[in-house]
Amino acid sequence: MIKKQRHIESMDEDEKLSSCTYASRYMTEPVPKYELPERSVSERTAYRLIRDELYLDGRPVQNLASFCSTWMEPEGDELIQQGLHYNLADEDEYPHVIKILERCVNILANLFHAPSNHSGGAVGTATIGSSEAIMLAGLAMKWNWRKRRNERGEPTDRPNIVLGNNVQVCWKKFARYFDVECKYIPLEVGRYVITPELVADAVDENTIGVCAVLGSTFTGEFEPVEEINDTLAEVNKARGFDIPVHVDAASGGFVAPFLYPDLEWDFRLPLVRSINVSGHKYGLCYPGIGWAIWRDRSWLPEELVFRVNYLGGEMETFNLNFSRPASGVLGQYYNFLRLGREGYANVMKALKRNADYIRERLVDTDQFDVLSDDRSLPLVALSVRPELPYTAFDLSHKLREKGWIVPAYTMPGNAESITCLRAVVREKMSREVADDLVEDILAATSELNRLKPGKKTTSVSSGSSDLIC
Repeated sequence: MIKKQRHIESMDEDEKLSSCTYASRYMTEPVPKYELPERSVSERTAYRLIRDELYLDGRPVQNLASFCSTWMEPEGDELIQQGLHYNLADEDEYPHVIKILERCVNILANLFHAPSNHSGGAVGTATIGSSEAIMLAGLAMKWNWRKRRNERGEPTDRPNIVLGNNVQVCWKKFARYFDVECKYIPLEVGRYVITPELVADAVDENTIGVCAVLGSTFTGEFEPVEEINDTLAEVNKARGFDIPVHVDAASGGFVAPFLYPDLEWDFRLPLVRSINVSGHKYGLCYPGIGWAIWRDRSWLPEELVFRVNYLGGEMETFNLNFSRPASGVLGQYYNFLRLGREGYANVMKALKRNADYIRERLVDTDQFDVLSDDRSLPLVALSVRPELPYTAFDLSHKLREKGWIVPAYTMPGNAESITCLRAVVREKMSREVADDLVEDILAATSELNRLKPGKKTTSVSSGSSDLIC
């Protein structure tokens, strides 16, 4: 760093001008990268410098890797901007912000069929995405399990959680951070979700809970929550357990109620005690806003609830984070008011139609196999047929030339021989954009098919199956 600073100081005027920004119209020195600059610049110059770097990144409309929303209506944008001034942790100063948060919690609890919840008594909180919500739900399960074990005089030193190895990396973080063993159910070729039978075989007296994923990051599939609930209920009764189910509905929580309202995956099932959902995915808000919802107060241990009064009046808090802007909460409530059930249903149906359209056109080429069933998230998860002279990684790299970000990755567990190519369909994708994507994929496959089979490239995966989307 010192060496670089000396290099700048030793530049003559011509050298400085040749390395500056905008040909010295706004700055006469290189952009500061490692040290705080000595002098100020105008607000417009600072804005332009940062904006121009952002232009070098991928275009959000072509980023089909992320589940996160990249567009909101202008009125939503305005509320997001206004919410930056409000500290969500300061309940005494901003009571109406907290009321809006509580309304969102109750709307979600009712959407997820929480029992006897039509009078504003729902239990939950806003979080910074599903990662924080999962940490809170996992801690609640661990505390409840430990309390039951202590009451019976049994050891509490070996807690575990049962889940498929198709879960997001945040579950692995929870287990490592809070000293819980992950009992992974491996995927198999042709089976990319967990099953009730495998869950029954994996649980034991140290299991704090079972995680079922409503919308796998890998294939978009919904795990069979109802069947897992029923099988686990039999295991609990036969072996004297009280193992709950947590539903990771990060993606599917805003999809299933509107596309598949008859699908029972939520608090209609007695063993589902907590649910997390991401408002910044199919909740149609910007990152990061998530939600943790409990069945009722009895499943949120009192030990995890803190009461503070140093911001004014006494308030409860049970988040891992504290001070943060109210923007995400305001954006979520805007969508609830603006869209309602009708609007969310219309959006989800449109996304599903576009996903089905893309999938059907690609499958018709006889170059791809479908990796998910029809009842899933609005996405396209395919594998390239093994007899072809190119891989999913080849196709993913080729599409980058057209600006498309379509990730390719190997499946986890015992399904590592399968490589998936996944395109997430979000609200910004019109049918015209979907057509452009398909045409670019067909052009890329046409070029790749001209390769000789002996030149087929190998995977360039880093070897990790952890997806952060």
